[in-house]
Amino acid sequence: MSARQPKLLVVEDDAALLEALTDTLNLAGYQVDTAANAEAALALLRRETPGLVLTDVQMPGMDGHGLLKSIKAASPGLPVVLMTAYGQIEKAVEAMRDGAADYLPKPFEPDRLLAVVARYLRPVQETGGEALIAEDPASRAVLDLARRVAATDATVLLTGESGVGKEVYARFLHRHSNRAKGPFVAVNCAAIPENLLEATLFGYEKGAFTGATGSQPGKFEQAQGGTLLLDEITELPLHLQAKLLRVLQEREAERVGGRSPVQLDVRVIAASNRDLEETVRLGRFRDDLYYRLNVFPLEIPPLRERPKDILPLAEHFLERFAATVGRSRMRFSAAARAELTGYDWPGNIRELGNVVQRAMILAPAEEIGPEHLMLPRSIPRPAAAEVGGKAIKDVERDMILQTLERCGGSRKQAAEELGISERTLRYKLQRYRAETGEDI
Repeated sequence: MSARQPKLLVVEDDAALLEALTDTLNLAGYQVDTAANAEAALALLRRETPGLVLTDVQMPGMDGHGLLKSIKAASPGLPVVLMTAYGQIEKAVEAMRDGAADYLPKPFEPDRLLAVVARYLRPVQETGGEALIAEDPASRAVLDLARRVAATDATVLLTGESGVGKEVYARFLHRHSNRAKGPFVAVNCAAIPENLLEATLFGYEKGAFTGATGSQPGKFEQAQGGTLLLDEITELPLHLQAKLLRVLQEREAERVGGRSPVQLDVRVIAASNRDLEETVRLGRFRDDLYYRLNVFPLEIPPLRERPKDILPLAEHFLERFAATVGRSRMRFSAAARAELTGYDWPGNIRELGNVVQRAMILAPAEEIGPEHLMLPRSIPRPAAAEVGGKAIKDVERDMILQTLERCGGSRKQAAEELGISERTLRYKLQRYRAETGEDI
């Protein structure tokens, strides 16, 4: 199913300002619902969930902070942006700790408004499965990089554990590129028998092999003008890696049994749950192909390293499976939410989706309790250990930054001293920047 344009809900008691905000957003192509107070906003939210709530703070009756708390209690994943006067910024920052996505100090320019909306507007439904939800600083940092590279034609290498949403990111890159109107073709290299891989990727001519009764374009040709995702790229045998390298270099492919190459206009995104640098070192993956694919690396952190995404994703799955299970308006109890955020999710987003769907079937009423989640008790998230009064993650951070400083900023040398890959070091530095806002 394709994504539909999400709506914004703007809550503002000043009629003139509400009209100005609505006009600005409409001119930018957004659909807008409006409410003059928090009570009217909550009534609208009971009927339809928007992609973002933009609310004033100072309003008669329930103010913006009260509205924020009510929204977060019912829909933790729904982004809320506060509009506040300069004198209330300190209180707005406090509200962000309560779950607000951001705040806009009045007065603000239309460009600032549109930038904030573009950053936080949540899709109603993402193409091809899970929503690309990024509430946690770690995932926001990755999404920001994805937005930047999406507008280019650069080859992207997506890495991360199984189930973290690599295909979701690949579809996001496609939808936000200048190829969005072209096809998106995904190939799981691990799911196709080796003797069929070449014909599947590059196509074949009639009579090329037994059973080839007609000509067939390959996945590269099917993705002309669009994007091709090569998932589990490390499963390609070495002889096909050599052919893929030539295709990427020459931008042309030759069908099996063909006599002339086919010119290609395709953006390639590769994905793997393996450490490609280690695979290259072991001789299982060509280093020249690795460097050709690794133009723009994006490492997607596991769900346990982006805990603020857990509840928003769980809420998304409640909506997604409502029709499948035949039950709507379901919600998690406080105890179930604590259980969800306390679990380590070794299977990542895929496991979370399975757990939510199962719980929706098991729960006898609209409320899902911890007993319906049926999470294993043997894999809790451990409490943060300490060394000399400091959490281990803080000790690690200090050690990495000190080593980087000692190496004069050379990431390659620092990674060698630390005994980690440059990719791992890049990811950790990126996460530190997202957490602290500092230029590391």
